[in-house]
Amino acid sequence: MSLDITAGPQDIDDAAPSELDDAVKAAESVLSGRFGAPVRLADPEDLGGAGRSVVARVRVTRTPFSLPRTLVLKRYPSPVADRDPFAHEVVSHKLLTALPGEDRLTPELVAQDNAKRLVVLEDLGKAPRLAEKLLGSDARTAERGLLAWAHAMGRLHAATAGRDADFDALMRRQGSQCCADPIAVDVHAALAGLPDLLAGSLGVSTPEPVREFSDQAVRGFATSRRRAFSPSTSCPDNHLVTSRGVRFLDFEGGCVRDVVFDAACLRVPFPSCWCAYGLPAGMSEAMVAAWRAEVSSVWPDLDDDAVFLPRLLEAQLLWVWLGTWRALPGLGAALPSGHRPLDSPPRGQVLVARWVRLRADALALGVKHVAAHADDVVSALVSRYGAAVVELPLYPAFR
Repeated sequence: MSLDITAGPQDIDDAAPSELDDAVKAAESVLSGRFGAPVRLADPEDLGGAGRSVVARVRVTRTPFSLPRTLVLKRYPSPVADRDPFAHEVVSHKLLTALPGEDRLTPELVAQDNAKRLVVLEDLGKAPRLAEKLLGSDARTAERGLLAWAHAMGRLHAATAGRDADFDALMRRQGSQCCADPIAVDVHAALAGLPDLLAGSLGVSTPEPVREFSDQAVRGFATSRRRAFSPSTSCPDNHLVTSRGVRFLDFEGGCVRDVVFDAACLRVPFPSCWCAYGLPAGMSEAMVAAWRAEVSSVWPDLDDDAVFLPRLLEAQLLWVWLGTWRALPGLGAALPSGHRPLDSPPRGQVLVARWVRLRADALALGVKHVAAHADDVVSALVSRYGAAVVELPLYPAFR
């Protein structure tokens, strides 16, 4: 099975001791070569990796330079199919490390080596992840974490606005053959394949106006000038909640794309993640407002609901179609993955909830053909998979 680098974290695997040791030795070699003197690392702490990557925190025990006391290293396996997560990770960090310190919402890149497929990063410490806030028991803390995430996403977009040429140049210099936005590749595949999948699996047809709406959405995002850096994963496991705000981790699909596509992750939170719960009424709207406040100075037209809301609905539809295309073939047999909390809602229920939200938002905007199609899919999913409860339980912090 290929590694899907854009669908949220895979099962979190513990690295074998030999893999950790090899990664530490590789990092020592890279750092020593860069600084021209021996650097020694010790006490690797396995941080868990997506798929077969090795991610570890290490202590710097010997260096003639003023390196931090700890660093994080990440080592990748060989490229997967038509995409290389290492290339996207290292190029993303190069782009973001070049930002002024006050605009940097990510770990600083300390060193990297293409042959060893290794990046060495600043250690942002043991701050809690957004997922921990949501799975905790303090509603106010969880709410602040979500709003901080929305503000941070807007700040990241504003700070990297129009950096397409820089990102592409770095990717070419990296020598990678996979410059394409990996989510864009998957979205095109989903748009081509989902109508037949819905017909074959659920007996639901996709009317021509809905197909035209989805095609229009893709064309709009492909030609959009509202572009900035995107981490590509919305999973709350990849956001650290620090005293200085949210910091983003994990850029295995990082690229420059239309910012409204990321904003849709606030309306239907964490659409690339299957361990999602529900949010209190009005929470996603507050998050979208927080994001708009940060980007309005760069794209003032996004303050206009007549401009913004139709684009947001298009992005929402693309996320829902993409998630359905990925999940539906194995929905009946899908088992909880290793990183999911034990009481996570079943994937079928998560999928139904996303179509229900799409139906409601399409109706609110008067896009009745999309709403009617969503209603057909909801009915078919409930009938086929028995997801009688279409409302997701709230994250534990909000119960």
